[in-house]
Order: sequence, then structure tokens, then C-alpha cells
Amino acid sequence: MVRTTADAHAIVRGDRGARRRRVGMPFGHDRRPYPLASGDPWHPAGVTRYRERLVVPPLWWLLLIGMVASLWLVYELPFGARVSLPAAGTALALGAAALLRYGSLTIAVGTDGVSVGRARLPLTALGPAEALTGEAARTARGPGLDRRAYVAIRGYVPGVVRIEVDDDADPTPYWLVSTRRPERLVAELEAARQTAGR
Repeated sequence: MVRTTADAHAIVRGDRGARRRRVGMPFGHDRRPYPLASGDPWHPAGVTRYRERLVVPPLWWLLLIGMVASLWLVYELPFGARVSLPAAGTALALGAAALLRYGSLTIAVGTDGVSVGRARLPLTALGPAEALTGEAARTARGPGLDRRAYVAIRGYVPGVVRIEVDDDADPTPYWLVSTRRPERLVAELEAARQTAGR
């Protein structure tokens, strides 16, 4: 029984927090914490069969430079270089950090499993994979997305691969991963599964 208004607010906050933790995003969801054989998510143990690094397109950097130039001009005219240069430099540094953080995503398939960013799925839990492009990819990223899924998508990459998680102890049904080469990634995942006898 809720005794006070404060108790009710605490329960509501807790329920909202639980819902946020259940949302399938790269960090903070309920996927099983598989151990890393090498201790390094970017360089898993074993032989790497496939590696892909996603980065933002050059147009995004040009847009950032244009925005910084506009900001410099806005401050340069009334205040001079003493204000405009620090403002432009700060904006450039923050913008570059944001593009690098958002744009950088490494996908690796090795003889011991697949790693996407900081997440890792061993071959023992690797299920079938499916390449999705066009309308199928848009549906998978939008209305067809399971909230429990592990999502590592980038808006500037149209193709995605859905990787099923074959592990009863893992509440995550599948991974949805952006890739510029969906068919190639699926082929490498299937080859890794066959090698492991999956």
C-alpha cells in the first residue's frame, strides 16, 4: 500500500527507470554480460574473419565546418577575435567529439564470436542472421523493432543485419546492427556458425 505522496512518486520513478533499462539500446539494457575471452571488445580472442568500422560521411564534417564558420562570423563582427576564436574552437571540438563518438562503430566477426562496439556475442549464442535493406530495414529499425533487442544502428547507414540470439538465459531476442555490407556480414556470420557446428 502506498502511504504517502512521496512513496507514490518513488514508485513511479522506479517504474520509469525499469522501463528505461528494458529498452533495447547499446548501453543499459538487459542483455546477458558474456565474458570477454581477450578482455578487449575491439580485439576478441581468436582469428578475426571480418572487420568493419563505420564512420560518419564526409558531408557531416562539411556541415560541421559550415556551422562553426557561421558561429565565428556571428561573434567576430560585434566582439572581435578575442571572443569569436574561443567560441568557434570550442564548437569545433565539441562537434568533432560528437561525430567521432556517434559515428565510430566497429563490427568484428572472429572464431570465438561477434563483437559490435562494446558488446560481444559468443558463437555458442549466435543464431541465424538476416540482411535487411530498403523498406525491410526501415521497418526493422522502426515499427518492427522489439524493445528488448540490442540496437547498434547509425542513421547514415541504410542497411542492417538482424542477428538472432540463441541463448535461453539471455532476454535479448536479437541484435540489430547497421552495416554497409549486409550480405557480406551475414555470410561471415553463417560461416562462423558452421565452423562452430551451430
